Amino acid sequence: MASAASSGLFGWWHEGDEAAHKALIAASLGWMLDAFDVMLYALVLKSLMADLHLDSLTAGWVGSVTLLAAAAGGLMFGVLADRVGRTRALMLSVLLYSIFTAACGFAQSAMQLALFRIFLGIGMGGEWASGAALVSETWPDRVRGRALGFMQSAWAVGYALAAAVNFLVQDVAGLNWRYVFFVGVLPAVITLWVRKSVKEPELWHRAKAEPNKISVRAAMAGPMLRVTIAVTAMNACCLFAWWAFNSWIPAYLSLPLAQGGVGFTSSVMSGLVFANQIGMWFGYITFGFISDATGRKRAYITYLILAAVSVWAYTSTHNPWLLLVLGPITAFFATGYFSGFGAVTAELYPTAVRATAQGFTYNLGRVASAAAPWFVGDFAKTHGYASALSLTATAFLLAAALWTFIPETKGRQIL
Repeated sequence: MASAASSGLFGWWHEGDEAAHKALIAASLGWMLDAFDVMLYALVLKSLMADLHLDSLTAGWVGSVTLLAAAAGGLMFGVLADRVGRTRALMLSVLLYSIFTAACGFAQSAMQLALFRIFLGIGMGGEWASGAALVSETWPDRVRGRALGFMQSAWAVGYALAAAVNFLVQDVAGLNWRYVFFVGVLPAVITLWVRKSVKEPELWHRAKAEPNKISVRAAMAGPMLRVTIAVTAMNACCLFAWWAFNSWIPAYLSLPLAQGGVGFTSSVMSGLVFANQIGMWFGYITFGFISDATGRKRAYITYLILAAVSVWAYTSTHNPWLLLVLGPITAFFATGYFSGFGAVTAELYPTAVRATAQGFTYNLGRVASAAAPWFVGDFAKTHGYASALSLTATAFLLAAALWTFIPETKGRQIL
């Protein structure tokens, strides 16, 4: 019998039951609003730098501190999600990043801003580990890639929403950057629905009841050590490239030519960033289909190589119409592959330690990526933003090469 997943773009939706649907909606909302909150910083960076008298190096340092905190948050919440449940960990992470996004609007110095961003980062890092495990354990093996692709695509929606809010608050309403951050407290509201409607996966309940649980060391070391190192390093390269590029794109597009930017107005910058998210969303969604059809490894390598090429092309022009075309293409390839990471790690590690393993491999990689905003800010001071951003192509190519050491996991049944 033909699977419902084979009919139409969203036919796979019918493969899941009500619990799976609610789990996916909860994780997607959490990830969407995570992106909304964390990317507000990049969008207000030009105004914030002027108001708080920050240079590019200091602004990059604040961004790097956020990512370091996110790495710690991902590790902590991964363990928490395995112990107390996916939904509880998800709710706590959303509350944390919502409250401290709003707190950023009260910052009067770089140190205050960094402190608030640290707590925001902890919540941000925790959301992915909780949400990815929740979705992985509630959806059938044959459509897991598509379900996780849909969840991951919510990041693009959140980023686009952030660009729209920045435009409405700063350009239309004429308010300053602080009010953009104040809007970031709104995601806390979704925790009320999650608490009432979303149940823990049956797989998690069974794993908790198992008397002889597998240890984290047994799951990730031994024969799996080489794979764990490769997966972590591959993700580190991907995250470094993504944050190096996306943390500075709004500032790069809006800073004056004399400061190494392109010199567009704030409204043009917001429009270009919004357009990029359209390509990003399609990249996330299509990767789930492609990886389910051709395999995780082949899809990943293809996207990463094309990401390197498109990043180089994007940083080689200042023509706004060409950037409008290249932006969504670059975002498509330079982001879509993230849809596969949750599926790969879910298929590599058992339920009892899945969130811990996912949190470890994703967020230890984020430690390396934490240097990305600082690296671009520092390199741009002497070589310009275009040159600094174009170097991210190297990280994409290195990530593709690391797939030599990662096995194909398509079709594996999770246990």
